[in-house]
Amino acid sequence: MIGYTTVGTHDLNNAKAFYGELLAGLGAKPLVDMGRLALFGTSMQQPMFGVCLPYDQQQACVGNGCMTALVAGSREKVDELHAKALSLGGSDEGAPGERMPGFYIGYFRDPDGNKLAFFHAG
Repeated sequence: MIGYTTVGTHDLNNAKAFYGELLAGLGAKPLVDMGRLALFGTSMQQPMFGVCLPYDQQQACVGNGCMTALVAGSREKVDELHAKALSLGGSDEGAPGERMPGFYIGYFRDPDGNKLAFFHAG
């Protein structure tokens, strides 16, 4: 049902580098680059994640309570990608761990302050 989701950035080149390296761990690659918007994914037929300069040319801002959660595939991959996000300049918003039986998740913020998570259910 979801085609793609985006987060805003102040520095598109930095955001593309951050997510290009981070999401490669999920097998994603840049699929679309329109100058002010870049989308990453495994194919155009699967949900994609994007970074963009705001269309209204105003300052990018972080939504309070907004978050994108990305399927990691395993607990080990959650740990790996959470650590990778921090090594690339992201900040910790909740170390990986089981939040309820069978639901393992790690939260982080990207260099622009957008909140994301990698998770594994099962």
